[in-house]
Amino acid sequence: MHTHLVSPLVTMTLTKAPRAAEQIWTPRLWGVLAVLCAVLFLDALDVSMVGVALPSIGADLSLSTTSLQWIVNGYVLGYGGLLLLGGRTADLLGRRRIFLVALGVFAVASLVGGLVDDGNLLIATRFIKGLAAAFTAPTALSILTTNFHEGPARNRALSVFSVFGASGYSSGLILGGLLTSAGWRWTFLIPVPVAIAALAAGLALIPRDPPAAEGGHDLVGAATLVGGMLLAVYTVVSAPARGWMDPVTLALAGAAVALLAAFVAIERRVAHPLIRLGILRSGSIVRANLSMVALFGSYLSFQFMMTLYLQDVLHWSPLRMALALLPAGLLVAFGSPFVGKLITRYGTAPLIVGSMLSMSLGYAWFLLTAGSAPHYAVTTLPTMLLLGGGFAFGFSAIMAQATQGIADAEQGLASGLVQTSGQVGAALVLAAVTAVIATNSPAGRHDFTQFHPGINLVTGVAVVGLLLSLVPLVSRRTAGAHRG
Repeated sequence: MHTHLVSPLVTMTLTKAPRAAEQIWTPRLWGVLAVLCAVLFLDALDVSMVGVALPSIGADLSLSTTSLQWIVNGYVLGYGGLLLLGGRTADLLGRRRIFLVALGVFAVASLVGGLVDDGNLLIATRFIKGLAAAFTAPTALSILTTNFHEGPARNRALSVFSVFGASGYSSGLILGGLLTSAGWRWTFLIPVPVAIAALAAGLALIPRDPPAAEGGHDLVGAATLVGGMLLAVYTVVSAPARGWMDPVTLALAGAAVALLAAFVAIERRVAHPLIRLGILRSGSIVRANLSMVALFGSYLSFQFMMTLYLQDVLHWSPLRMALALLPAGLLVAFGSPFVGKLITRYGTAPLIVGSMLSMSLGYAWFLLTAGSAPHYAVTTLPTMLLLGGGFAFGFSAIMAQATQGIADAEQGLASGLVQTSGQVGAALVLAAVTAVIATNSPAGRHDFTQFHPGINLVTGVAVVGLLLSLVPLVSRRTAGAHRG
């Protein structure tokens, strides 16, 4: 599950972005953006295609439901577990080098995944692809933010970048439905030529890095960070099946907290920390990360419930289901190009408020009109349009806000931090949604009402995100009133 995020910020833009000299977009700069967009498109395409193909994979390889879930969770584990390290490694060892190596690993893992006949090997390839994406995702964004000047040029580039993420996910839903009918292996093999083409273009177009930032000697910090993040993500994705209060779950959670606490202690003492913890002192950085948690956590969890409802309860085909959910993705794809100009004119804060308001209204409308059997034209379609509009404004605005004011030497760190917040946050919300559905659904119920507790939860997450996004605007207005 995913669609890519971005980075934190030192100062949140509460007014119009500062006017900067217009950057000239050369053919090579366009080419760099095309490569980065292709990789984002590829990752989103891969995630959505594999999600549609899961029932066919399970039937062909005789996988249990638990094993089948790990085809998704294996990817989430690798991706969420190493995102912070991936972003910082790119800062220290060179963005171009890390990006191209990770893209090559992604291509090889895709090829192997399409050829294996063993479920465990398939899960292993998904884990490796997640590891590779943990390096390509923050690195792609930091390449973008260091090649496009802050202001109108970067806002425009981020808008284009967002279009490809949404288009990739939407295309993956449709392609997944079509390719699965020809054989689920095609959903793994189709990304291979795309990755190879992006790798060749990246070698030719992405400029070489300036001298690397200081640091990179914090091996103990790296070990505790990776161990803590892997354990944390594993605990989240495995807890619904095992039980949140199960002794194993509690032990894993305790070990993850201990490792991450050790990491924080180490970073405060070493001469060249892997991650400068001071980047978290700004309230605007914390708000950017929490906003991404609310956006992704609510949206992906709602889509997960709709997928189960349409396929398992209504017995829709994968293609029909994909077409039902497509309007949200199309709205993101066609709306995102205009967001860059809006960010330049109004700043990010008002757009994030509008985004979270639209998301909250979408979930609330669904709850008010769904009843026991939601009608598509009355309930589902308006909801998907509200969610698509909210996601289009929120995703691009949070990305722009998250990269403003960050030094080039820490762009990878900032990217990895907010992407980790989005992925781990989405996993947490989805795990909580799964738990409340299982706990509050009477045995034997197999209709839409079993999803009501989960939809209540995602609505609450979106409303909290809305209230959080209002903080800087309220503070700004209050400060202005005091000055007046």
